[in-house]
Amino acid sequence: MNLHILNTEVQNFINQHINDDLAKLILKGSPFKEVSIQEIAQQIVGKQKSEKKLPTWYKNSKIIFPAKLNLEQTSSEITAKYKSELTKGKSIIDLTGGFGIDCFYFAQSFEKVTHCEINAELSTIVQHNFKELSCINIDFFVGDCLDHLANNRKHYDCIYADPSRRNEKKGKVFLLEDCLPDIPNQLDQLWNYTDTILLKYAPMLDIQKGIESLQFPKEVHVVAINNEVKELLFLLKKGFKENITIKTINFSKENKQLFEFKKDDVVDVSYSEPLQYLYEPNSAILKSGGFNQVANQFRLKKLHPHSHLYTSNDEIDFPGRMFLVEAIFPFNKKQLRNLGISKANITTRNFPLSVDEIRKKTNIKSGGEIYLFFTTNHQNQLLIIKTKKVS
Repeated sequence: MNLHILNTEVQNFINQHINDDLAKLILKGSPFKEVSIQEIAQQIVGKQKSEKKLPTWYKNSKIIFPAKLNLEQTSSEITAKYKSELTKGKSIIDLTGGFGIDCFYFAQSFEKVTHCEINAELSTIVQHNFKELSCINIDFFVGDCLDHLANNRKHYDCIYADPSRRNEKKGKVFLLEDCLPDIPNQLDQLWNYTDTILLKYAPMLDIQKGIESLQFPKEVHVVAINNEVKELLFLLKKGFKENITIKTINFSKENKQLFEFKKDDVVDVSYSEPLQYLYEPNSAILKSGGFNQVANQFRLKKLHPHSHLYTSNDEIDFPGRMFLVEAIFPFNKKQLRNLGISKANITTRNFPLSVDEIRKKTNIKSGGEIYLFFTTNHQNQLLIIKTKKVS
């Protein structure tokens, strides 16, 4: 870690070139004897990636940013704060400390936090940053986190891990057992040091497979920001064998959309043709698999078991998007030719054609105030539903 990066003239140079073409900037070389152009470029990339994702770090002129990969793999401040509210106590250990965003927020819920990181350079950067952020209730360990647990034999109120989703053989991976550390095969050891484990995994992982691979799952949290799923969180409680709670949250610009259900509860669902209003769940609910539960809780009817669109004659506060139904058409070649729509937002749900294929057939451009849903009803008929978004 090169502290000369924090010199005022270096920081001014970084801020002046924050939007420059980095390839061209690197070719010019560094104007500073103590700081290389590669180190400057790393700080520029760090600032670019943290402006929206990590505003607390971005606004502090004394922060040092690590390599690009470390920033890509770290939690955002929004999701880190959410995780810190799921559990609290005297002590928590983060087995995969990384850039330390999760630890920073855990430090607001726990008296003592232990940050484990195998990368010594990254650990040094995090220690420096935490001093600048006045976060003082954190201990640091450099090395293998499992060795640290075995050697200390300390009992923690919670163990947290964000296993790496990459390895040398498979690149991006999709199975829990392929992530590092391999939590499913280490759980018997981890339960010696805690009764609560919180795990973060990538959104592409299958929730059911995750539940089957882990011991004592109590809660699964699906976390989305602006309708894009960012994290899957598995909260494990030693000995828990009851019905698992699935919780979803979507942080939109306007509000927080919350929805939860019990995984194994059986609920009744009814079906209908599109009524006055059409409802589309947010991405967190769609990822959770709570398709019938959301219909049941909000007293909505489904269009089809696999379409995951909902309808009613009532306008309700719904965790997703709501549309006013203006017209319903059968899907056929003649109808496509006669739509008379030049611009619209198109969504497909349980439909044989993709959005791109539909646009090619219809020449409908993207955008505007019209929303078209291409879907299948409960009688297995293909429909086009013309709607207007309700704000």
